Amino acid sequence: FRMAPLVNIWKLVGQINSMKIEIIKGELKGHIEFEGKLESALDSGVTILNHSMTLVQRLENLFMSGNNSDVTLRVQTINTDEVKVLQAHSLVLSLQSDVFEELLLSRNSSTLVLREAPDCAAVFDKFLRYFYCGDIGVRLEQAIPLHKLASKYHVGTLQQGMTQYMTQHLSSDSPSGHVVSWYNYALQIGDSALRDSCLQYLSWNLSSVLQSAEWGSISDDLLLSLLQRSDLILQSELELFEALEAWINQNQPLGAVVESALRAIRYGMIPPQHLFRLQKQSPLLVKYYEAIRDLLYLAFQFHSASPIQLAKYFDVNCSIFTPRNYLSSSWGSSWIINNPTRDDRSFSFQTQLGPSGHDSNKRVTWNALFSPRWLPLSARSTYTELGAMQPTRTDGGRPRIIVTPATSSPDFAGVGFQKTVIVMARQQGKVVVRHVYNFHQSTEEAGDFLVDADLQRRVSEYLIDSSLYLHVVIKPVYHSLLLSRK
Repeated sequence: FRMAPLVNIWKLVGQINSMKIEIIKGELKGHIEFEGKLESALDSGVTILNHSMTLVQRLENLFMSGNNSDVTLRVQTINTDEVKVLQAHSLVLSLQSDVFEELLLSRNSSTLVLREAPDCAAVFDKFLRYFYCGDIGVRLEQAIPLHKLASKYHVGTLQQGMTQYMTQHLSSDSPSGHVVSWYNYALQIGDSALRDSCLQYLSWNLSSVLQSAEWGSISDDLLLSLLQRSDLILQSELELFEALEAWINQNQPLGAVVESALRAIRYGMIPPQHLFRLQKQSPLLVKYYEAIRDLLYLAFQFHSASPIQLAKYFDVNCSIFTPRNYLSSSWGSSWIINNPTRDDRSFSFQTQLGPSGHDSNKRVTWNALFSPRWLPLSARSTYTELGAMQPTRTDGGRPRIIVTPATSSPDFAGVGFQKTVIVMARQQGKVVVRHVYNFHQSTEEAGDFLVDADLQRRVSEYLIDSSLYLHVVIKPVYHSLLLSRK
């Protein structure tokens, strides 16, 4: 993170060295307004010579050498005898932190004693160097302590920079994971933006999280929060149950937590043959069978009866009958579009009509169309006898995607289809979910699809090796079958 303020302002020190220190501070803190006025006063014949990097290097040398230091910082590590002694300059400290300014005004000697937690004390010299140079090298494990120090001493630019760093490095590899710890920290300090970013990353990349060491470190509250979400992206509900079983075996939570977690599993989304096996072979289900017996019974009814018949007697508009974003072939298909700006593309795939066992052998064929340029809503695609889309082309505009059933059937009665298009990207060398677009059967397309993407750029964050990686998910829902119970 580069800090321009100090660089630009120290150019003026030679010209105003007769002023009082208080005036210098005021000018430095108002550097943005002052700099704007200075530049506007220059005529067009003036050439600016920029030696700011040399000044930054000299300031860094000043920090490293401690020359002309007028304050000594004794950083004591809490609950230890470790002390780190750093030389600093009160003017620089005051300019960057109003907390330091108050501490310096109230000091009785040239030494300031600071007490810091071990993780913060370990990076305090790095934190102090930022005051002089305006840049800082950060590793994943240093993000939280640096954010803590920036918050404690009111260094706003660094605090914002660390929040941005964490948001952009959620997908980075680390031995034991870091997203969960960042989520817990954001929750602790009340940073809702960082908290939501972490929660979204965990939800959208749950399959990889379930296979990582980080899964075991998830807290009870975070686990239950994830289990309630319908936007989880994973292979299947069975994968989620097996991961939950592993988490419970590792963490041994209270019985109430186990029951709440087990009741959040959507058993209606698990095929009956797997439910039978779990019911008899899973030690967890055997132990807590009574706590979830009603859900298992309802799931078996759901799989054995026609959804239309079930809807006459049960509320099918509830979470147990609502699919999540499953990546298995029964629910959708991946789609890699090479050179997506070249021309329109289409492909066909099949999905299961519905999650009910009654519908498991029925298939729906879908046609998907991708166009790199916007098609007017009034220009409807036509179909050939083979069912292939024939798009209407226009110049300019933005990408568009349409997903429609290739055929109709009486079996579709009462079944609604929510469509989800998942866009993958490579971040920090790992393929992760970049964006998720949801649209309902009645719209045929996602109106905001890739609205901010520049697919013309080979290094676009939406492309992997110049290709667009999509996964189309079809989520059958039965809420339109709701009838008065008899």
